[in-house]
Amino acid sequence: MKVMLFAGLKEKVGNDVIELDTDGSMKVIDLKNRIYADYPALDGEVFQVASNESFVKDDHTLSSGDMIALIPPVSGG
Repeated sequence: MKVMLFAGLKEKVGNDVIELDTDGSMKVIDLKNRIYADYPALDGEVFQVASNESFVKDDHTLSSGDMIALIPPVSGG
């Protein structure tokens, strides 16, 4: 499963894409827990998960073919 990273998340990992081995699908909450475990630099980071260009909630099921992105909070004025 390919996951795109943006802003500070990308900087902390050192890459704009990470790949996770999965059995084909997982819930968003499981993705978050896996990322925190596999990438300790991101532990405690707050971000939203987007699947196919739409924000999704923790109970949403992601498929390996989905376009997945982790998007940290942004501020502006």
